[in-house]
Amino acid sequence: MAPTLFDIDAKPGDLIEIFCGMYHHWAVFIGGYEVVHLIPTTHGGGDLCELFTFLDSSKVTVRRQKILEVVGSNHFHVNNLLDDECQPREPSIIVSEALKMVGQERLYNAATHNSEHFVTELRYGKPESRQVQTAAVIGGVATAGVAIAVVGAALFSAFRKNKDK
Repeated sequence: MAPTLFDIDAKPGDLIEIFCGMYHHWAVFIGGYEVVHLIPTTHGGGDLCELFTFLDSSKVTVRRQKILEVVGSNHFHVNNLLDDECQPREPSIIVSEALKMVGQERLYNAATHNSEHFVTELRYGKPESRQVQTAAVIGGVATAGVAIAVVGAALFSAFRKNKDK
């Protein structure tokens, strides 16, 4: 069963990480059981955690909603992920900035302008996405692995040809 708001100690300005399987959706807690987050402009309702909901969208709208409406049956927790590296802005400033953005339409890109970028910019004043960084590292390792396999196969083939001569 997914946690309820009473299972976490969220304070205004905290970042909420929602576990959506292969990716995580992010929101900023503003108090009063509400969050501000990004939602695809064309979203007709339903589960935000369906990966294609965001991948099919190039535009999102900043929305204010009850946290349990956003989370649904998914797991979530407070994750102020950059607090050890960056000084968080004052909670009142985070909340005020978030509320000013409600209703705005923004460009969306999973690699450069996603929900994690949105909330880290609100909390720390700079957009960052650990999900994107992790995916880039995994992609780089996978690419390197394929390159090593190709070079290895080429060397093995060359060795076999020289041995057959």
